[in-house]
Amino acid sequence: MPAPQEKSQENSQESQGPRRIGQWLYLREECIDEYKRCHAKVWPEVLEQIKDSNIRDYSIFLALTPRPTLFASFKYIGQAFDADMARMAANAKVQEWWEMTDGMQASPVEGAEGSARGPGWWGQSEEVFYVE
Repeated sequence: MPAPQEKSQENSQESQGPRRIGQWLYLREECIDEYKRCHAKVWPEVLEQIKDSNIRDYSIFLALTPRPTLFASFKYIGQAFDADMARMAANAKVQEWWEMTDGMQASPVEGAEGSARGPGWWGQSEEVFYVE
């Protein structure tokens, strides 16, 4: 699930409005089946918070080679990204979900400690092409 991001040029006041976001991280090979099982039954409270945080069209993809890697893509439709992500991070069920799933993942972000701690858990991607 989306987590608070490190402050950057991309995450500045000018870019608080609607946009598409791509993120990635590694999945521990021994956790692939468990990760798929829990995402087949995402907790209703987590799904509700995603929607309440103005996230739509959210997908997570898994590439198995050369190293199990997750790629997440979603549309943010709100006007206050940081506030919406802070509200998500404050949700106790989301925190519990992150605690469960973080153990299955390995962050590519130097200094990352988890979805709710550190400089950001998911690596950020730049959109270089889009057509609707």
